[in-house]
Amino acid sequence: MLKFKTRLKIYLGLSAGIIVLFGATIALSQDKIDIEQFISPETCGGCHAEIFEQWENSMHNLAHKDPVYSRVSQFLRKGLINEGEIQEAESCVKCHTPVGHLTGFPEKLSDDLSKTPEIATKGIQCDYCHSVETVKRMYNNGLVLKPGQGEDDPGIKYGPFDDAEPDFHEALYSKLHTQSQICGTCHNVKHVSFGTDLETTYTEWQNSPYNSKDPAKRIECQGCHMYQRPGIPSTGSTPRPENPGSATEYSEERPHIFTHYFVGGNSSVPGTFDGHDKDQMAVERLQNAATISVDISLIEQKKLNIIVTNTGAGHSIPTGVGDLRQVWLEVTIQDKANKTSFQTGVMNDKHELSKDAVIFRTVFGDEKGNPVVNIAKAKKVLKDNRIKAKQSVIKTMDLPFIPKKDATIIARLLYRGMPQKILNLIPGKPFKPLPIVVMAKVEKRI
Repeated sequence: MLKFKTRLKIYLGLSAGIIVLFGATIALSQDKIDIEQFISPETCGGCHAEIFEQWENSMHNLAHKDPVYSRVSQFLRKGLINEGEIQEAESCVKCHTPVGHLTGFPEKLSDDLSKTPEIATKGIQCDYCHSVETVKRMYNNGLVLKPGQGEDDPGIKYGPFDDAEPDFHEALYSKLHTQSQICGTCHNVKHVSFGTDLETTYTEWQNSPYNSKDPAKRIECQGCHMYQRPGIPSTGSTPRPENPGSATEYSEERPHIFTHYFVGGNSSVPGTFDGHDKDQMAVERLQNAATISVDISLIEQKKLNIIVTNTGAGHSIPTGVGDLRQVWLEVTIQDKANKTSFQTGVMNDKHELSKDAVIFRTVFGDEKGNPVVNIAKAKKVLKDNRIKAKQSVIKTMDLPFIPKKDATIIARLLYRGMPQKILNLIPGKPFKPLPIVVMAKVEKRI
């Protein structure tokens, strides 16, 4: 790797001033971008080794290879006959395999994905993000790219520094790369035919206190998700210290280098690809996103209030496709002998939630207002009781009895990446139950 990097420095150091600018001009004049214009992440890692290691086996890297996404999306595609529903089901590749989709393959989910060009299988990758020049729409991957001409003529890479002088490629400062908009173009998703808002993570942030006009109070997506590193969850409820260092082994030290772990709530998929550090970081993020408390002031009326507060997420809890993420309350009452007398929010032997569970989610519906499991059929939002950023919700539970003195109430806020009920519908090898993370827990004695 060092020999390769040295060779690039010698060759490109002499020619960068002419060839790179010429290559950028060619890219600007092209209507279609070719796969050969992109540089592999491994090449980028030749200089940006630490950043590459952070990104490798992250959910950005695994967006195309994620087996849960792959099997669930293929399952939801099957059996559709409505053209609008088919178009939506086919469109997942626009964000999950963006380099391939942008350059012509795959165009749709039902394409033979085994033929996806190797570089396109790397998901959301270095050259994809750092070739972004502007945004044309704030949903369904509205990024506008101007890549170079491959490794021989890599072109301009856009980033957060205005004084970078790399040898391999040209560099320009991009304010966009420090703003939430660059994230929001994929993290806002509209139904391609019906226009239904299927994912609103960016809008949730946009409407939150984190999107403050006061620069001292404003926290962009990067301010949490690109400050996090092992042991430092960097949520809205924790410190978010800067990450001093350098972007390469030989470049200058800076007060902060954006981290590239891109951790959200997924605590299972990265680990199946040797990304165990990302699994643990996801747990740390989830455990610092919310708090829970119990109010027993109405206990004599057989009522129990559970208060959940979104203290750490810059968006709703849960976010993403709100019907596919599960956040719910598990409440247990035990007598003084630790015998359970009441419980709700538990799972059956199929690892599916009981019908009485209090679940924070989005419920989508068809044109008649009937709930739908398949988001390709979603024509409207029937319900959205998710917990908005910096807000609290109170859930009042009716109890079958008045708990006796010295009884203990145990309330837990739980998270998993997808309802087991959906996974159990998919034919073939059964899914192992997805891990359940305890986001918050409280015990209160009566």
